[in-house]
Amino acid sequence: MKRLFSILLLLCSFTISSQKPQKERVYKTTLTNAPLDKNFTTPVFRGVVSAEILIKKNPPKKWTVIGKYTFLFNQSTFSNWSAGGNNTVAGNMTLDYDFNYKKKRWNWDNKIISAYGLSYVDEQGIRKTEDRFEFNSLLGLKTSKLWFFSFFSNFKTQYSRGYDYKKEPKLAVSDFFSPAYWSFGPGMLWKRNDNARINIAPATARYTFVSDEFSGKYGVAEGKNSIFALGFNLSAYFKSEIMEDVTMESIVAIYSDYFNKPQNIDIDYQLNFFVRINKNLSTNLSLHTIIDDDASSKIQFKEVFGLGLNYIFHKT
Repeated sequence: MKRLFSILLLLCSFTISSQKPQKERVYKTTLTNAPLDKNFTTPVFRGVVSAEILIKKNPPKKWTVIGKYTFLFNQSTFSNWSAGGNNTVAGNMTLDYDFNYKKKRWNWDNKIISAYGLSYVDEQGIRKTEDRFEFNSLLGLKTSKLWFFSFFSNFKTQYSRGYDYKKEPKLAVSDFFSPAYWSFGPGMLWKRNDNARINIAPATARYTFVSDEFSGKYGVAEGKNSIFALGFNLSAYFKSEIMEDVTMESIVAIYSDYFNKPQNIDIDYQLNFFVRINKNLSTNLSLHTIIDDDASSKIQFKEVFGLGLNYIFHKT
């Protein structure tokens, strides 16, 4: 676990240079008439210049909205294939939506990630491959060049019922709002720009919700529908273009409960690669690792790779 923790931190060690808005200088001058020069018959204009420099810059936009819709598709077909194989069709839909607010010393960053995916496999039928809803909100009050007082909120759940297909008969393991996690708390934010930030919240409140059917799971006591925890939370987001047309996005959240096995650190880490083919097509690779002893005694890992059809909308 320590080794994995170290790897996650190393993967977050990216730096991204921010761009400063260009400024336009306009010089305002004033010339005044002088009396006729004693040696000439024409008036002399002396250089009386009002030392006033007007600095104009583009008025800052308070809201920046960027959204990306992706449909990821993969498919395999076999016919008289001696090595065997099952025909498979799978599709994932993802909405990645950012809406950020800036005014003077205030920053308010919001991010929604919504994804759902299904696959059809011969002789196995339709199965869920992706199901996720997550909303992140981070409010910051600037105290220095890169530091802010902050307050964050994170909510995540899934849309539909999930099963463990290794059990016979299949066993239900999740449902809408079951489990659902809500974390929030004050802290300190280091932010270089919208693509590089780390938030540290040492007094994070965390609620876990489940329905009656799943009472006794996900750390919730039998007969209860929720549990409250107080702990340390660190979250980070980095996005950079590692080479031409190749973008890497790294998202990590680390949590430790002060009063319930603080040594069992929960880690939620996502690493996404986007290889741009053209304006609307890309090859996408997503790696997602979760360590949460309340949900599973094993390390959870998911990998999704395929051809993506993208639609990007940008409003400022």
